[in-house]
Amino acid sequence: MSAASISSILTIPDLAGYAGVGLVVVTYFLSQIGRMDVKRPIYPAINAVGAVMILFSLYHRPNPPSVVIEFFWLAISVIGFLRAVRPKA
Repeated sequence: MSAASISSILTIPDLAGYAGVGLVVVTYFLSQIGRMDVKRPIYPAINAVGAVMILFSLYHRPNPPSVVIEFFWLAISVIGFLRAVRPKA
C-alpha cells in the first residue's frame, strides 16, 4: 500500500480517535497493574480527553452505539475528576 493510499484512508479524525483509544486503554492498563492511582485527578482527566478525541472521530464517522458509550464515558470521567479535585471535608 502506498503512502498516498494510506493518507486517503486515515484522516485527522481517525488519528484522533486512535490516539483517544490509546489514552483510554493505556490508562486503564496502568490502573490495573497498580501504576496509576484512580483516585488522583489525572486518571479521570486522561479518560475524559480520550473520550473527547474518540467523540471527535465519531462525529466524522458516526456509529450511534459508540457515540452513546463515549458520552457516558466522558460524563463519568468528568464526575470522577470533580470528585478527585473537590476538597475533602
